[in-house]
Amino acid sequence: MTDPHDHPEALAIFAEYGIAVVPAHVMPSVGQTRAIATLDRIRKRHGDAHARFVVMTLAETANNKAFVDETSLWVVSDMVRAAAKNFPDLVDNNVSAWFSFFDSIPLGYLQYWAFDLDGVVSKRHALGGMIYERMRRRFGALAVQPDLLDDRRGAA
Repeated sequence: MTDPHDHPEALAIFAEYGIAVVPAHVMPSVGQTRAIATLDRIRKRHGDAHARFVVMTLAETANNKAFVDETSLWVVSDMVRAAAKNFPDLVDNNVSAWFSFFDSIPLGYLQYWAFDLDGVVSKRHALGGMIYERMRRRFGALAVQPDLLDDRRGAA
């Protein structure tokens, strides 16, 4: 079992945003997580500022503080990196639009849909695809991306 005190930097980042770390045998409730080792891996790979932005995204946006787990931390990290690459102004200069976007994402519901993928594909990557498709529609060069499920007027 991971001891939270083995990851003091990650523990401090969670505490900064009011997220309590609970032991591995406890089912987290809203504002709690047991994914401290995951945040520490993200922090070591991409830096403290990146890890802080990932946690801030989950903690400060609507309905997302309930889903601070391994999958949501990694997928938000992936989306931050994708946005920095493809929409650099978004994460550097328009953080309010970033938060507004994540306010509109039904992250928990999307994670629930991805449960069917256990043993088939990575839930992290499936969820990342679902979120990136929405991000591309919202911030991409084309306001409306054609989709087979969209009607002929381009409505999503």
